[in-house]
Amino acid sequence: MTHRFIDSVDFAIQGILHATRTQKHMRYHFCAAILLLVAVLFLRISALEFTVLSLSVAFVLFAEMLNTAVEAIVDLVSPDYHPLAKVAKDVAAGAVLIAAFGAGVMGYAILSKYIFPFYRRLLTMIGTPGEMATLVSIIIVVIVVIILKALSGAGSSLQGGLPSGHAAVAFSIATSVSLNTGDPVISILTITLAVMVSHSRLLMRIHTLREVIFGVATGSLITILITLLFRTIGVEQFQ
Repeated sequence: MTHRFIDSVDFAIQGILHATRTQKHMRYHFCAAILLLVAVLFLRISALEFTVLSLSVAFVLFAEMLNTAVEAIVDLVSPDYHPLAKVAKDVAAGAVLIAAFGAGVMGYAILSKYIFPFYRRLLTMIGTPGEMATLVSIIIVVIVVIILKALSGAGSSLQGGLPSGHAAVAFSIATSVSLNTGDPVISILTITLAVMVSHSRLLMRIHTLREVIFGVATGSLITILITLLFRTIGVEQFQ
């Protein structure tokens, strides 16, 4: 009996290893779980909150495992393309998406009260750029993007090249909105929009991931530096 139990556990572990090895989303989920556990150590959440978060993470991993199993069965039964095989795979993937969305909502509801006060203080420490600093930041970001694209010699003004201009401007605006409002919720929403803009450049195969990340860093860092500069020399003289 003990030997059979050990074999069952071994088979289960092999299934987890297979899903992790073959499914990149499974690896993403595990990385997210690690980051969550690290955050929990610093935030010192309650035992009940930890239990709820753990169940949410486990449910997402469980859904991803089932999705992998469904894909394997469909490939076995229907190695060639079939509309019903596509439906089965899409529905299974949709189940993972619903589970991940639910876990995200749960994580927001529990962790926001711990993270938002710190995030608000961080925004306040950087300072409020104001109208003039915001405008100057966006203009400088555009100029820097043009110069970098000219130096790299790749892409055009609106497509391709290093860095992604859309990502740079989108994150410059998101950073300015975050600093001007000082509201974590508004900041997250605007950053989410900026991420969607940046991601669209990848989906359209206009930019590589490296170009998009470089654009994100360019837009965000320049905006923060301009804000700190205006704060140091006195924003009021530019109003």
